[in-house]
Amino acid sequence: MDCDTRAANLVSAWGLARAAGYLAEDLPDNSWASSAATRAVMQGNRGQDTKPELLLRSLLHKRGLRYRVGERPLPELSRRADVVFRRERVAIFVDGCFWHGCPEHLRPARKNASFWSEKIAGNKKRDSETNAALTQAGWVVVRVWEHDDPAKACERISELVQERRADSKNAA
Repeated sequence: MDCDTRAANLVSAWGLARAAGYLAEDLPDNSWASSAATRAVMQGNRGQDTKPELLLRSLLHKRGLRYRVGERPLPELSRRADVVFRRERVAIFVDGCFWHGCPEHLRPARKNASFWSEKIAGNKKRDSETNAALTQAGWVVVRVWEHDDPAKACERISELVQERRADSKNAA
């Protein structure tokens, strides 16, 4: 498939699978999707190990930084950070523009607009609560948008981790 966008590639691939009889034509009763094409695109969205996450992790690793992936910074908080520096108490979240309401790139959904508006508002509220809980527990939270330059994000995170390491050595 050689479409212009990932979404178009997914729609095309799901269409081929449907045409080959691998998929049912009808949407399940419990589906929120407005069409089979929309459902195909949504099924292709990853919850973790996205391209921006993998790229950022690779750059951090190349700098010699070691971290945990997809871990709860606070066991009592049912939220997982994308990258966690436990000893330094730094939690990194790589946020997708659509899912987390990027002020620069969010284009409101045209179909099911009220559902998606509420969903994204809920995500933003949860992000804010997560930031507050982690900050209160002595963590530093870094949020990176999927469109941010990964090299610059890596540089910022690396400096922060090194600062936190130096601070803990000086305190000891």
